[in-house]
Amino acid sequence: SLVVLFGATAGAYGAKLGSDERELILLVWQVVDLQNKKVGTLHKSLVKADNLDLSDQCREVSGLTPEGLGKAEPLDRVLQQFSQLVSSDLKVLGRSSYTLCSDGQLLIRQVLHPETSKKNFLLSDCFYSFYDLRKEFHTCYPSSAAVKDQTIKTMAEYLGLGTDEAEEDFGVWQVKTMVAIIFSMLSEGCNHIFTEPETVKHKYETGPCSKSETVDSETVIRARGLPWQSSDQDIARFFKGLNIAKGGVALCLNSQGRRNGEALVRFVNSEQRDLALERHKHHMGSRYIEVYKATGEEFLKIAGGTSNEVAQFLSKENQVIIRMRGLPFTATQEDVLGFLGPECPVTGGKEGLLFVKYPDGRPTGDAFVLFSCEEYAQNALKKHKEILGKRYIELFRSTAAEVQQVLNRYMSTPLIPTLPTPIIPVIPPPYSIAAGSVRDCVRLRGLPYTAGIDDILEFMGDATGDIKPHGVHMVLNQQGRPSGDAFIQMKSADKAFMVAQKCHKKMMKDRYVEVFQCSGEEMNFVLMGGTLNRSGLSPPPCKLPCLSPPAYAAFQTAAVIPAEAAALYQPQALLPSTRTPQASAAAPPTVTYYPAQAAQLYMNYTAYYPSPPVSPTTVGYIAAPPGAVAAAATATHTPILPQPGALVRMQGLPYNTGMKEILSFFQGYQYAPDDYNGLIQLSDQARSVLQAPKEWVCL
Repeated sequence: SLVVLFGATAGAYGAKLGSDERELILLVWQVVDLQNKKVGTLHKSLVKADNLDLSDQCREVSGLTPEGLGKAEPLDRVLQQFSQLVSSDLKVLGRSSYTLCSDGQLLIRQVLHPETSKKNFLLSDCFYSFYDLRKEFHTCYPSSAAVKDQTIKTMAEYLGLGTDEAEEDFGVWQVKTMVAIIFSMLSEGCNHIFTEPETVKHKYETGPCSKSETVDSETVIRARGLPWQSSDQDIARFFKGLNIAKGGVALCLNSQGRRNGEALVRFVNSEQRDLALERHKHHMGSRYIEVYKATGEEFLKIAGGTSNEVAQFLSKENQVIIRMRGLPFTATQEDVLGFLGPECPVTGGKEGLLFVKYPDGRPTGDAFVLFSCEEYAQNALKKHKEILGKRYIELFRSTAAEVQQVLNRYMSTPLIPTLPTPIIPVIPPPYSIAAGSVRDCVRLRGLPYTAGIDDILEFMGDATGDIKPHGVHMVLNQQGRPSGDAFIQMKSADKAFMVAQKCHKKMMKDRYVEVFQCSGEEMNFVLMGGTLNRSGLSPPPCKLPCLSPPAYAAFQTAAVIPAEAAALYQPQALLPSTRTPQASAAAPPTVTYYPAQAAQLYMNYTAYYPSPPVSPTTVGYIAAPPGAVAAAATATHTPILPQPGALVRMQGLPYNTGMKEILSFFQGYQYAPDDYNGLIQLSDQARSVLQAPKEWVCL
């Protein structure tokens, strides 16, 4: 038997049903006995929505009013009545089982499942399997219109069914016509058999993803604006009614390994992906979620992995994954199992633990744990910020994709001591930073934050050939991210003027970009930290007498960046130097160096734009070891190999942070006391504090 089902919401109708998150206000159904070609009673039920404000389209098409709906039953009561009435009709017809049949996928997938999920009550099993009448009709009549173009009216017209929509109430005509279409498909000329229903997954299935897999780009979306604490199950609930592929939710992490509010979701086919895109700006709690298309390559970059250890860890299916962060570096498997306790047993004991380590085997303080059920996972989450040893431990829900992503991040990042290329002077002599008042530069303002060098070159069009070599400079903010500004050095002032006239307020992606002519001096002020606006130039910090740092000594033949600029931009990576007994007594002047292009690939901090060696904002600076000063003064350059050790960079420090606060922050860590003379400009008092025998690791 089939139960022909039709519904409407308080908002959009037809192809946009469910796209506006409006609630269900009408259900109409009728039981059809396929074998005996009989029908049961036709039922129509109004549904009382929480918001009775009907759209103009709904009022016009359905003829319903808020007053009439105010007297109706809520959705959960209507669904109970639905089950009871269907059961009684089946008994009358002598049947026992049934499958739903609807006009397309939207009513089941985009309305009923999302709404009941938000209202926290379960749908009966009958709503997880249904026939799409449009697909069945196209299978029976291949010469008819494409499935996406079908409607009840077009199917009736194709069969020549003479039904008048105006004679029946809204919903009643649709169900009667659908029943007539089904009987036509069952006639002797067609003998159509309903065999393969559409299915809705009851729950999201976790699982690993290999980088060798082929992922169809037509099945992947990017969800943006997620709460940072949301899990893969929360995202699956947001897309309730749609079938997500196994292990198809990949939470994205930022450069610090924390969730950035985005996720890539892979669906079983392109049809499900297209339905997911209709949920753009639907709500998860009080937040609206943006949904965009993504590619299979992006998904594999986040979710794919190659580690056999990870694959073995994730091979146990239907497990709840919890991430532990902040573990003591000396913590063992026994320590973690003891911390979790008997109330939340780990699946497989020690085999259910995965410690995250650096390539050299040192622990990162992160671990992933498997639990066999939700109850055990909830018990574990209650231990959030409890103490293990002398540290509090953070616990979060995690996903298989996050396991892969975290392991990929740590295991694929070479340590600074393994830089394969030598250190070379900061700027090759042929290129220099523009200076003077000649207005041979242009400033681009309002760039999309995702814009790169290639986007700018495409934006410039034919004028690209007039750009000086290495003449594109992206301006970064204090966090090392694109600020939306860029400077371009042109070959002449006339070329800069023509570009400003031609490209001003031209569109780049979905934003218009302002283009102004400026001088090299103005460009340098901004690149060195100053501001350029309608009020004129505001000098960078290094130009203010009260803020001017001690000047670095630099060889004029090797460096053409002003010493103040080199001092302003802090090192990305700081190399320990070769020490002699005399080296620690007096620190010689520091020379600013620039790593080779290949070496930049190993700087696992902010991803800078590839426009060196001209712009200070795009150059990675390395403070040369004192032993390199003599070598830099000669014509030959000897590669300086770093010694064993690891360095860290701190971002986000309070502006009033002092040396004592940093020492206290790193209390309990060991460091090499002789490795600091060439890192930053220090007073003698500060240097004596650094070289004191304390246990901490330095920047």
